[in-house]
Amino acid sequence: MKRIATRNLAVRIAAAAVTLAIAIGLCLFSQDNVQASIKERRVERLNARIANVYTTDYQKMADEQLTSSRDKAEATLDKPFVAENPYGTNTTSLYVYFTTDKATDVSYTVHAEGYPDFSATAEQGDDYSTEHEFLVLGLIPGTSNTITFTLRDSTGETVATKQITHQGAKLLGEEEVRLDQPVEPTDSATQALGNGLYAILGNDSNEQDFMYYYDVNGVLRGEVPVMYYRSHRLLFDDDGLMWFSASTKHFVGMNRLGKLEKIINLGSRFILHHDYALDSDGNIVSLATDLTRSDHAVQDQVIKVDTTTGKVTQLVDFGEIFPDYKSSTDHSGIDESDPTATNRWDWIHFNTIQLLPDGSALLSARETSTIIKIDDIEGENGEPTVDYMIGEPSVWDGTSYKDLFLTKSGDFGDTGGQHSITYEADPSLPDGQYYIYMFDNNFGYAMTRPDYDWTTIKGISTAQSSKDKNSNSQFRKYLVDEKAGTYTEVQSFDVPYSPYVSSSQEITDSINLVDTGMQGVFGVYDDDGNLQAQYTMKLGTSYIYRVYHYDFKGFYFA
Repeated sequence: MKRIATRNLAVRIAAAAVTLAIAIGLCLFSQDNVQASIKERRVERLNARIANVYTTDYQKMADEQLTSSRDKAEATLDKPFVAENPYGTNTTSLYVYFTTDKATDVSYTVHAEGYPDFSATAEQGDDYSTEHEFLVLGLIPGTSNTITFTLRDSTGETVATKQITHQGAKLLGEEEVRLDQPVEPTDSATQALGNGLYAILGNDSNEQDFMYYYDVNGVLRGEVPVMYYRSHRLLFDDDGLMWFSASTKHFVGMNRLGKLEKIINLGSRFILHHDYALDSDGNIVSLATDLTRSDHAVQDQVIKVDTTTGKVTQLVDFGEIFPDYKSSTDHSGIDESDPTATNRWDWIHFNTIQLLPDGSALLSARETSTIIKIDDIEGENGEPTVDYMIGEPSVWDGTSYKDLFLTKSGDFGDTGGQHSITYEADPSLPDGQYYIYMFDNNFGYAMTRPDYDWTTIKGISTAQSSKDKNSNSQFRKYLVDEKAGTYTEVQSFDVPYSPYVSSSQEITDSINLVDTGMQGVFGVYDDDGNLQAQYTMKLGTSYIYRVYHYDFKGFYFA
């Protein structure tokens, strides 16, 4: 009987343990669900808050509140009026206003314990003024910041200083306040970059999306929330506005104080993707997808957005420019600017547009690994037409376009899925010559061309993973001679591998910025490919689309 009782007790204990384990597991599972649900609701609220910021009504209300509060304040140098992020467009920014008897400029230094100082001369409309209105960038979030203002007259003499303290705002996102720096900036890189900022364009996530500003030390100096998707580059017009995309549907023009003065919705027909440029009239020419197409073709359109009226006009349907090539491709692909879309036909996939002074445009077609020049892109003198193409001609076998390829001059491999091509004029070159540089992903693949042998291109990789240790991407630069009908590689060096996305930028004649997007790493290189600085950023989901450096002169900084 005793053994039976003992056995029954053991069974009861074991059953209780199992029950407890199940209960704990259910609690943990329930807790995980609760935490996920809380996070989802938080993201939804933040998304709604930011969507409201990108409305005319909100901007008008914010402007009225700011003006009313400022006009009631003393607003002298001894007691300057400040307002944190008044227009909701830059989390850690600080609006400053005060008047002085003598006309001066204003420079400022932001100091926070444990971080390098950040200094700039504020853009205040006029070089020297008695009314000082500007935005301070660079405050460290969640930290006490000491801001020192220095006022100088037109002779350069310091006439006054003022110091204030301000607690940096809490970030809306979860980005690093300071990036890891495997290679710290050299003196040459620091000098070339100055007090300009890296704009992180598209650290895509499933939550709230942002554009970030980081300084040369890898310290966060601005957090700009966007509605969704990403901003692809910043454009500065003659009216003092900075234009960028805030969603697949919205272009906005922001003034130097952070106010959205223009908010343009593209309407129901088009969504933008990947790139845009300002034309000579200050209108935006953008890559786009036409949502009304019955064949579901994507990322093969160019549109113009009138920045005064908001009118949207179709400029080019590349299905009409290249009908036989399009018909030769497999009906497959995705539209990453609309993740919910299905059955998309991504047959050419443009990722960059550059407008040239003569009204033509250069476009980068990732799916064909081809650079294409289009004459009269806006149709001012007739219909847009293909001028030339650069790349591997055999990609276009069986079509009527092979005669349009420039002749390669030299022994080098062509690009594979190149991104961020940039036109560069050089007054020392003869007429008809110029440079094109780019991030060459060096990746041979096209979803709509499954049978093409990409190893035809010399040195190309077919590795799908950015972690492939045997693959590299390149910074590449061509000299194009339109009169001779040739292109020549004049510069190339290896950079970390990224099969998709990424960017490159010549900052000076000898300093180059390269973003390897799928690895979340960007670096500054000299012309021989030697690293002068390198930064790593935690990825939101899969990649950082682009990183460009802007000096912001005439906008944030004088």
